[in-house]
Amino acid sequence: MKQLITILFIGLLSFSIQAQDKVAKIKFKSETIDYGTIEKGANGVRVFEFTNTGDAPLIVSKVTSSCGCTVPKKPEEPIMPGKTGQIEVKYDTNRVMPIRKTITVISNADTPTVALKIKGEVIDPSKAEVIEKKGKSVVEQH
Repeated sequence: MKQLITILFIGLLSFSIQAQDKVAKIKFKSETIDYGTIEKGANGVRVFEFTNTGDAPLIVSKVTSSCGCTVPKKPEEPIMPGKTGQIEVKYDTNRVMPIRKTITVISNADTPTVALKIKGEVIDPSKAEVIEKKGKSVVEQH
């Protein structure tokens, strides 16, 4: 009986050591998305694409943003080795201002925390014309 327990213990120990050799790796196509200059109310949805380059299933456990104006959406299912996944980010384009936000991705990958960035600027075309007209009138006065 002791031999059986010893054999089972050694078997479980070697199995757990082998399981630790396999690791998920997350590789993003790009870690920054540039919205460029977009108009107020435009589509604020963008996608970060990634691949699991490891040899274990990749589980994205949490995705958060640095602001309530940016809503990220993580994949619900594990991403198998060699497969791709995506993190959808929706920015509230009703806020007229420069975009500089960080999305934090937490997973079981060898690098468990990755910081993604979005940047750009949301403009209001109706107000931009007024500013341009004012700029022209100032130039005309000189």
